[in-house]
Amino acid sequence: MLAAGASSRLGRPKALLNVGGMEGPNDTLLSNAIRQARVLSRDVRVVCGAWYPLIRFRCRQQPSRWVPVACWHEGMAASLVAGIQSLGPRAKGVFVLVVDQPLLDIGALQALGEAARCFPTVPAAADYGRRPGVPAYLPRWLWPDVLALEGDRGAGRLLAEANAARLNIPGVHDDIDTPEDWVRAREELNRRALQATQFRD
Repeated sequence: MLAAGASSRLGRPKALLNVGGMEGPNDTLLSNAIRQARVLSRDVRVVCGAWYPLIRFRCRQQPSRWVPVACWHEGMAASLVAGIQSLGPRAKGVFVLVVDQPLLDIGALQALGEAARCFPTVPAAADYGRRPGVPAYLPRWLWPDVLALEGDRGAGRLLAEANAARLNIPGVHDDIDTPEDWVRAREELNRRALQATQFRD
């Protein structure tokens, strides 16, 4: 889980935005993202930087491991490298998610996880139309290329060059960068929570 950025456009740490809903009034965007990640793996690692350790102390859902990255300001590549270097020799691959996609479809995430388990050497990623992107699965053979990335570059180009399997994952375009993005996302989260409550009743 990549959560190291400064959230400069938002003006405050997006990881600590209050999502409310079914999980209670103090639930945060990061806690929600950790629950999403657990759909893919029990081993959830949060790569953090700009707002660490504040986000750790305020996060209700604790990951398997916090991975602080001192050079977070260098861009996404530094976070990817730190996350991969935290893994042991037995890992066949790694799932990559970001903290600011709260509306990801859980069924689609389950499909991504199943694809990686059935075909652990095949890279897979969300389909953004012209390019693949996060959430994504990076098999171990692709890691040397990821570790060579620099600056504010993710693994999208590498996934495209590797002909990654592309999956339709609703919610990937609903990321949180501005206060307006957050208003729209929270309204949708509240609507879903209300629907779920009515369904249970």
